[in-house]
Amino acid sequence: MHAHRPLPITRDLVLLGGGHAHALVLKKWAMAPLPGAQVTIVNPQVKAPYTGMLPGFVAGHYQRDELDIDLVQLARQANARLVIDHAIGIDLEQKTIKLSAAADLAFDTLSIDIGITSKLVDLTGADEHLIPAKPLGAFSKAWSALMQRAKTEDFTPEIAILGGGVAGAELALAMAFRLNRDLPGRGRVRLVEASSDILAELRPPARKTLIRELDAANVEIVLNTRATKVSERGVHTASDGALIEANFIVSAAGAQPHAWLENTGLQLSDGYIAVDETLRAIGSPGIFAAGDCAHLTHAPRPKAGVFAVRQAPILYANLRADLSGGSTRPYKPQKDYLKLISTGRKSAVTDKWGIGLSGEWVWRLKDRIDQKFMDQFRTPTAMPHPTLPPTIADGVSEYMQQNENPCGGCGAKLGQAALTKGLGSESDSMEDAAIIGAGAQARILSTDHLRAFNADPYVLAKIAAIHALGDVWAMGATPDAVLSQIILPPLSNAKQANMLREITTGAREVVEASGAQIVGGHTSSGAELTIGFTVSAPSGTKNIRQSGAQNGDIIVLTKPIGTGVLLAAEMRQLADGDDYLETLETMLHPQARASSLLASAATAMTDVTGFGLAGHLLNILDASNVSAVLEGRNIPVLSGALHHAANGIRSTLWSANRTQASRVSMTDGPLKDLLFDPQTCGGLLATIPAAHSENILAKFEEFGEPIWQIGKIASGAPTIKTV
Repeated sequence: MHAHRPLPITRDLVLLGGGHAHALVLKKWAMAPLPGAQVTIVNPQVKAPYTGMLPGFVAGHYQRDELDIDLVQLARQANARLVIDHAIGIDLEQKTIKLSAAADLAFDTLSIDIGITSKLVDLTGADEHLIPAKPLGAFSKAWSALMQRAKTEDFTPEIAILGGGVAGAELALAMAFRLNRDLPGRGRVRLVEASSDILAELRPPARKTLIRELDAANVEIVLNTRATKVSERGVHTASDGALIEANFIVSAAGAQPHAWLENTGLQLSDGYIAVDETLRAIGSPGIFAAGDCAHLTHAPRPKAGVFAVRQAPILYANLRADLSGGSTRPYKPQKDYLKLISTGRKSAVTDKWGIGLSGEWVWRLKDRIDQKFMDQFRTPTAMPHPTLPPTIADGVSEYMQQNENPCGGCGAKLGQAALTKGLGSESDSMEDAAIIGAGAQARILSTDHLRAFNADPYVLAKIAAIHALGDVWAMGATPDAVLSQIILPPLSNAKQANMLREITTGAREVVEASGAQIVGGHTSSGAELTIGFTVSAPSGTKNIRQSGAQNGDIIVLTKPIGTGVLLAAEMRQLADGDDYLETLETMLHPQARASSLLASAATAMTDVTGFGLAGHLLNILDASNVSAVLEGRNIPVLSGALHHAANGIRSTLWSANRTQASRVSMTDGPLKDLLFDPQTCGGLLATIPAAHSENILAKFEEFGEPIWQIGKIASGAPTIKTV
């Protein structure tokens, strides 16, 4: 029996934007992917908030995280690449997307679900003093900060909401309820409308009910008032320059399409992407649009989230059809839909069928609908287990159980014991890099590679480059030449070129910023993506080794620990998206400046990678014949790492690293477990004479480089004690 060859990637599907339609498409893709197609989702944030629950959050009925669709977890479920960035252009001829920061993305099929932006953003003073209701993420942070300030300081919220439509009225009621509940007798809410009436889009029964609710909540309605600018004093109006005093100004005055779409060549209708009955962009084969950014030419409808949700099944089917040569299906939108409008307290109003029902039961109905929508994104999708043949060699089953979710990054490396045994006598030297030659011709040489843990080749290439450069930085050297070693996964020829371009772009950005050049390399095709680099540097007059630590030196670390457990949690769809983004940002922080600052004083130095903080510190202690005392409270840890460690999440290499636990005196618990957590792109671990420590720490602060003093070197057998 022969194993099936993995199918190559031959088509790229890009989902631009994390709107409701795309979130549902990803969920469906996770359950039924299209073999041979790679999905990429692009969004400026790692979380896509559900706007239907925003008023409930403002009123205090929901916690902030209850509103979020975690795109990190969703992308992992769908085996999709997540790119945290936003588009600034589309090249229809080259079929590429221009991103603000990352490398250009190529696509065969593109779907756009980027929503809309708030109006009034061009109002004078808007950048500094106006808070748009969309995007929800920025608004929610501002609202939480306002409430926290009001609770802890002598500060009274004076709120002005620009726009008297449903969105503005619903926010006004939610804010008024929250102020009355948490700050009784303090604060004021004004609803400012440019026309002569509010809630014009509603039927009379619902409109009358909401106006009564606004009156009962003491929301002041200001009509026939158009804002001309906003400032720290409030809203300046067109009516004889009057000022509406406010210290929190919100724009809910409708929405508008993203301006950058005008330069894409897509056919637009009032700035919105014109689509046909299949949600395909008019005149642009292979491009689709859904949600608020799309205009249904065959059946125009108002901008409402319900349409994006209903479009998702049709969009999913038509994207698969476009990628595989199948037949598309038409989207037939409903003529009307049920509006459920919150009144601040746990009550709501309906607007449909010409009647305006209201009460707590309407709120319960709305909450049930909202929670049902969100529940489908809160449960991890079961990952498929490999099917084993009926007859297998002894040990295979046990191995598969122990390595159910094999890690990438440094979690995929060999343990130190296996490495030492396999290398034999050559393992006597555990230095980070080799020194070849002598005198002025001497050079430092090191190599490293990473098995993919992230589906984004551009990001992975940057991390792999920083990781490989770390061994040279750990010796206090400056790299000058780099060779690349790249194994591409199964891809069609065109996809090979695209992936290689992204890898090269990311790697070159890192390498050239370090002062070096990529001078060559080798590529091949294999089962999965692996990226590595060989780094060379001229040997300086002082090469920092691991053998120079002395009694009394302080121990410093330049990055927090926890990448291994967080990468393992992300593989299991358990990592919070914000924590995962922090992990990536930490790994993407180069150590060139930290190396140069430490080089002048460090007596010993290494970079913390596969063996974990404890393993690499023990290497220094063994080479220097000293011991260490760590201050547990000073060891920096990534957000979420202690939580996942406490819940038993482990990287593949953790067990091998923990075989040295007898040499570490610390109470068992998640922090001790993290000492053996394999790090990818970890920080520099150095020992510095106490006399130089104050100056070094001050230099780090001056340059804005992170550093933590985590302990000191002591005499005695090479062991680690903690206090």
